[in-house]
Amino acid sequence: MTATELKPRPRLPEWLRIKLPTSDAFAHTRALLDELKLHTVCESAQCPNHWECWSKGTATFMIAGDRCTRACGFCAVTTAKPFALEADEPARVAEATRRMWLKHVVITAVARDDLPDGGAEHFRRTIEAVRALNPGIVIEVLVPDFNDRDESIDTVLSANPHIFNHNLETVRRLAPSVRHRATYDRSLSVLGKVKGKRGGNIYTKSGLMLGLGEKEEELLSAMEDLRGVGCDILTLGQYLQPTLKHLPVVEFIPPAKFAEYKQVAERMGFAHVASGPRVRSSYHADEFKLPALPSDCGWVDSAPEPA
Repeated sequence: MTATELKPRPRLPEWLRIKLPTSDAFAHTRALLDELKLHTVCESAQCPNHWECWSKGTATFMIAGDRCTRACGFCAVTTAKPFALEADEPARVAEATRRMWLKHVVITAVARDDLPDGGAEHFRRTIEAVRALNPGIVIEVLVPDFNDRDESIDTVLSANPHIFNHNLETVRRLAPSVRHRATYDRSLSVLGKVKGKRGGNIYTKSGLMLGLGEKEEELLSAMEDLRGVGCDILTLGQYLQPTLKHLPVVEFIPPAKFAEYKQVAERMGFAHVASGPRVRSSYHADEFKLPALPSDCGWVDSAPEPA
């Protein structure tokens, strides 16, 4: 079965159906994002949780435009030649986080293989702008692989984000058909380099989509590979086919199975695990409370007190 067969999408199981919110908060978030001309992965990637998140006054900001240079088989973000970076975008993201009173912000981006640094400097400027306007905010970045370039990784790390997230997305066997240009081993390398450079002074995070046809032993192996490079935080969620042109859902994983995988991951040593059908990389990201960190980490003084 391929993504081009255009077979009808299967009916969603009951546990994946949601009720649309009726509060004014959703419209307020929409208006704010429109006013500041900001993109969100919530909307561009057709996240099923964006109704809930926007109604709670939060969103995942997507910088460097809404056109991606890659064409992953699972992702709804538009693949096209990107526009030039907007120099004032970091300031606009910072202003949005201020107006939304965010205590934890997630900043992601499209893949920008057209740029020499993959957009790393734009990440750095955005992190610094957000921190300058929002002292004490927890900053999580969800980055592309930057083609595993050390200089790009170092640029992002120089801005001292609290959490460095890069998704493995799927198991090794399925990676070539699921991810365009990205590779399984390159993603592990990026996460491993971050830990090697910063050790216990930064949290690394990664996520996997389930229901693409992976076998349980393959999933467990991927989780072990992530722990092998020191990954601290894991998210496991159900893959949903955004359009008929994208990869089909092979299986809907029941909530009980997600709960079982959560227990397995915790036994492996992950510091925090979010596992459930509706879980996405940044869904309820603020539920991870930063424990106390060494005083020489470079940013602990601005981090919130442990819960």
